[in-house]
Amino acid sequence: MIKSMTGYGKQTIELPAKKITIEIKSLNSKTLDINTKISNGYKVKEFEIRSETGKILERGKIDISLSSENTSDILPYSLNKNLARKYYQELKALSNELGENDFSDFLPIILKMPDVLVTEKEDLDESEWEAIKQCLLDTLNQLDEFRILEGELLKKDIVNRINLILELLKDVEPFEIQRITLLKNRLHKSLGDITEEVKIDENRFEQEIIYYLEKLDITEEKVRLKKHCDYFLESLEEPVSQGKKLSFITQEIGREINTLGSKANEVNIQKIVVRMKDELEKIKEQLANIL
Repeated sequence: MIKSMTGYGKQTIELPAKKITIEIKSLNSKTLDINTKISNGYKVKEFEIRSETGKILERGKIDISLSSENTSDILPYSLNKNLARKYYQELKALSNELGENDFSDFLPIILKMPDVLVTEKEDLDESEWEAIKQCLLDTLNQLDEFRILEGELLKKDIVNRINLILELLKDVEPFEIQRITLLKNRLHKSLGDITEEVKIDENRFEQEIIYYLEKLDITEEKVRLKKHCDYFLESLEEPVSQGKKLSFITQEIGREINTLGSKANEVNIQKIVVRMKDELEKIKEQLANIL
């Protein structure tokens, strides 16, 4: 099973005097990077929120929003009337000095001044927090399910591309056999062009051909490439998402493809290698978003 690092979850819970909304988004990242936006009154629980998030999501760039909306008739803040009057007198005096007589816009300005609206501080009720924590866990699990669904889509695409590389590997064989014949003919012709009077020792010639072909033999590369691809497909089926492990395997696949291309010495094989590289690059792009 593989998981995408992209995900989204949102849950809401109704409490006696408020409504809590938790929204979590995740994107790909090499590490666990958590950013929080937590409503006043719950910041004391930020460490616990981060801890629960890390346990479930493991890795990724995570944005967490926990907002609170008052649903009771009791206002969650008080108005400091004395301070508001003081601000009003100061603003009015300044307006008179500047020759401004319109005071109608003062109230919105005053309400935004420091300490005019004072938030009522309440001790966090543990039973209330337990309900909010469960909402957090539900949101995290919802996002995790989203990641699994996204991972299935990524898996289908990656499997298709690995299988295509294996099919391309089979396409190499006919050109590999043909390459030996062409090499022999080319060497015979080159020797014949040098001089027609020189008698060629066929046994020695065959020995040189064998030595030369051993230098260009790609059998080991083909065997290792297939094994790496098979191991990649096996790792996709492991119960835990293996993004980093799969990235290491693609490095080995790329190494064998590059060696195969450098030793091919045949234009058709090199064209196949280019197609393999193209598929591998697309796999790497997909793996960047896998947990």
